[in-house]
Amino acid sequence: MILVTGGTGVLGAAVVRRLLDDGVPVRVLSRRAQRSESLPEQVEWAVGDLATGAGLPEALDGVTAVVHCASDSRHWKSDVAAARRLTDAARAAGSPHLVYVSIVGVDRVPYGYYRAKLEVERLLEASGLPWTVLRATQFHDLVLVVTQWLARLPVVLVPAGVRTQPVDVAEVADRLADLARHAPAGRVRDLGGPEALTAADAVRALLRATGHRRPVVSVPLPGKTMRAVRRGGLLAPGRRAGGSFADFLRHAPLDDRRYGAARR
Repeated sequence: MILVTGGTGVLGAAVVRRLLDDGVPVRVLSRRAQRSESLPEQVEWAVGDLATGAGLPEALDGVTAVVHCASDSRHWKSDVAAARRLTDAARAAGSPHLVYVSIVGVDRVPYGYYRAKLEVERLLEASGLPWTVLRATQFHDLVLVVTQWLARLPVVLVPAGVRTQPVDVAEVADRLADLARHAPAGRVRDLGGPEALTAADAVRALLRATGHRRPVVSVPLPGKTMRAVRRGGLLAPGRRAGGSFADFLRHAPLDDRRYGAARR
């Protein structure tokens, strides 16, 4: 039995489906007893709360591995406390293999959410549990949200020199599911998409996909975070997988109303 935290999220749900496809029994940790319509009926449901620790002993009972996908970028300070509760409960439950998904660049980009992810990595390393950490680049889905927001205006302003290497969430889910079924591996090779895109590249790809035109202007932004990103802090030189952002856009549900005209 493998427990997935954050199993109703974009990544967590993809991990759940991949494990079930491989015939692996899956339990999902949720704060609410209500089942999610996005998850198959075969999923076992466990009610628990990483914010308080309630229900964690029961959720971890009989579990051989945990894929920890639960995270909150808006309240990132709580991620470290949640991970500490999870590791404490896991030790008491027999020390299952804990697989954690982190982000490429957490040790290079001075951003609060990234610092919290790095602290969780260090917490796992010192926990005494068998552990594996996979760092992945930003998902296509996130890049789409950001580019849609940027492309709302008649003249699109984008941060100059910012490069990302977006990856398909299914590729990350496949890798996590595979890691959870095997022996602990420590920190494994980073996973990123097949290409590095500037912010301007991503916006232009979105505009092409929706059949629109906008002037795109790159604007330099100050600060340590932006400098680190411009140096390639978000890029994964290691394993590359999946399709490009343009490939993703061909199948993504795009709301043309954001850009003022129907797609041609």
